[in-house]
Amino acid sequence: HKINIEKKSDLRKIFLKYKIDKVVNLAAQAGVRDAIKKPRKYLNYNILGFLNIIQLSTEFNIRHLVYASTSSVYGINSNFPFREKDKTEQQNQFYAVSKKTNELTAHVWSENYNLPTTGLRFFTVYGPWGRPDMALFKFTKNILEGKKIDLHNKGNHKRDFTYIDDIVTGIYKGMINIPNSKIPAQIFNLGNGKMVSLKYFISLIEKYSGKKAVFNNLPLQKGDIK
Repeated sequence: HKINIEKKSDLRKIFLKYKIDKVVNLAAQAGVRDAIKKPRKYLNYNILGFLNIIQLSTEFNIRHLVYASTSSVYGINSNFPFREKDKTEQQNQFYAVSKKTNELTAHVWSENYNLPTTGLRFFTVYGPWGRPDMALFKFTKNILEGKKIDLHNKGNHKRDFTYIDDIVTGIYKGMINIPNSKIPAQIFNLGNGKMVSLKYFISLIEKYSGKKAVFNNLPLQKGDIK
C-alpha cells in the first residue's frame, strides 16, 4: 500500500486488514542538506508519522517494532569509533534531531506500554536503488559527464560505508531478536566498521570510470558530522 504515514486513518486500515505480528518502519524523510532548508518535512514524516506507527503498534499489540535511526544522531561527538553508549544530546542538524526523537519516543513507549522496540543506526548506506542525492550517484554522474563535483572541507571526511545487503541482513536479525522485558528498548549501530576517506572513495570512481574528477572546493558543509 502506498500511503503517507502522516495519515493515521490510512495506517489504521492496514493494521485492521492484516494480522500483523511485527512492524519494521523504514519510512522517513532522509538527507542532511534538505533538513536545513525544509525542516517541516522532517517534523511531519519522521516525528508525527513515527508517532502514528508506534501508537498503532501499541493499540494492535505488535510483538516488536524495528525502526531506522541514523549515525547522524552522534552529532558533534568526536569519540571515534561511535558506540551505542556514547552521548547523543548534541545533534547539529534537524534530520538527526528527528531520528533522535524517534529513539526517545521508542524508549518511552517500551517503558510505558511494554512495546519491545529496536532502533538501528544506519551508517552511510550505499548500493542499488540508493537515493540520487547521495554522494556515490552525484559524484559518478558528474565525473562521467565531465562536470565539477562539490568537495567540502577539501575532502577531509571519513565515512563508514555500509552496503545495502548488509543493512538488510541487520534489519532481519533485528526483527527476529525480540528484546526481553529487562531491556525493552534496544539501539544498535549498523555499519561496516571501517573508516573510508572521501578522497579514496572518489579515487575508486575515477579508477572504474576511467575519468578524472574536477573539484569545486567548498568550506565545511553545515550539518556534516566528522
